[in-house]
Amino acid sequence: MNLVEKKNISANLNSIGARYYALQVRTRSEEKFMRLFRQQSLGDGASLHFPQRSLDIRKRGITSISRLPIFPGYLFLEIQETDEALSYLPALRKTEGFFRFLRANNDIAPLKNRDLELVLHFIKKVGPVAGKSKVYFDDNSHIVVLSGPLSGLEGKIVKADQRKGRAKIKLDLYNDSFYIDLAFEHIDKSW
Repeated sequence: MNLVEKKNISANLNSIGARYYALQVRTRSEEKFMRLFRQQSLGDGASLHFPQRSLDIRKRGITSISRLPIFPGYLFLEIQETDEALSYLPALRKTEGFFRFLRANNDIAPLKNRDLELVLHFIKKVGPVAGKSKVYFDDNSHIVVLSGPLSGLEGKIVKADQRKGRAKIKLDLYNDSFYIDLAFEHIDKSW
């Protein structure tokens, strides 16, 4: 990525009109937390995002579709530029399952740079549930993404399992790395 592209991305991120904060909540209780938080009716200025992925899971020969979190145990609070994240802290603390803002409750800072780009990729570009990407494999067996949630994340792909139709990607959030699988559909290159 050249300097002009980096400046354009920074300009776009600064003009989004909202700020995003990462919240750590009880793992596997993210949807319950969102429901309880909404019941407190905190107004129109805030919304919670819970990016998920759809995967085909095969057990004992039976395939089922599972929805799994992209960031297990994390939700993303979107507030308007004029709102203060600290004003939501009392309501969040009262909501069952809340642990903390990321970095810490006494150091609340919005997501920035690469962290913000990654979260916005899943919230704005992909949508609430990341489905299957359309890919093909080139002559050197490298994965080429045509469309879907994997587009833009090609450099983060660590491994591709053609049989299962999954790509393992490495995500970095707040200087912490973790791996997740995203589904893909193999398209024949002869189009």
